[in-house]
Amino acid sequence: MDRIDLFRIFARVVETASFTRAAETLRLPRSSVSAAVIELEARVGARLLHRTTRKVSVTQDGSAFYERCLRAIAEVEETESLFRQGSAKPSGKLRIDVPGRIGRLVIAPALPAFLDEFPDIDLELGITDRAVNLVEERVDCALRVGPLADSGLIARPVGELPLINVASPGYLARHGMPRTPDDLARHWAVNYASPSTGRIESWEWMDDAATRAVPMRSRVTVNSAEAYIACCVAGLGLIQIPAYDVRSHLDTGELVEVMPEHRAAPLPMTILYPHRQHLSRRLQVFVDWLEELMTDVVIR
Repeated sequence: MDRIDLFRIFARVVETASFTRAAETLRLPRSSVSAAVIELEARVGARLLHRTTRKVSVTQDGSAFYERCLRAIAEVEETESLFRQGSAKPSGKLRIDVPGRIGRLVIAPALPAFLDEFPDIDLELGITDRAVNLVEERVDCALRVGPLADSGLIARPVGELPLINVASPGYLARHGMPRTPDDLARHWAVNYASPSTGRIESWEWMDDAATRAVPMRSRVTVNSAEAYIACCVAGLGLIQIPAYDVRSHLDTGELVEVMPEHRAAPLPMTILYPHRQHLSRRLQVFVDWLEELMTDVVIR
């Protein structure tokens, strides 16, 4: 087997911590994956993986070798792409995953400009609020909003997403305008439950540098941004939402900002990708473009 293929197989085993999952994502027999790792260990003269009946983990030597494998793989892919179609332009396919409303409202409308600039790049765009597994699902990069769990992925911060408090004119006509957090006890909210955990988010605001939170009365709980906004427009309560998400509703008067001096802390936005060094040129140009787009369109 070609040496770079051995590197790719070993890297996928490390990333999935499983011979079986690595074989599935690479579309290879499990026996071929196992044989490739054995061959690679024989070539380098070191044990790269700890194997038990229940899991696979990387050794200290394997961890150092994994980093070098990633660099070698990236360099080979970059070199190969230089001469495709006689051009040094970035080329190839990228699999990207982004949150639902950002994907629909911001990224998809801007994609024609990106694809015009880089005609040799093809995109497979996943638009979902599900937290995909980048390694197992072979996704090149993902945009995440909010605090991150420790995933072992490389995280590139791209700014913060401002949150605002809004209500419909109909709701305010019935219940009055809240001016400060002290007024919240007599108001209603549309509750938002995390799609992944089911946890209902409290109402938050910044008090100097500290975050304050209080549970709100609510008669309806939703688990999608679409329903969250729709229920607010229908007058069912106050919501806290990224400003870009309701810009059109504010422009038409369907929603009104309330308590602008008492906003929640902005949400961090992060681009995640698996490889530590030497991004392919196609991924590098996309990540740079996405960061600029988020700054120009969303963070304001």
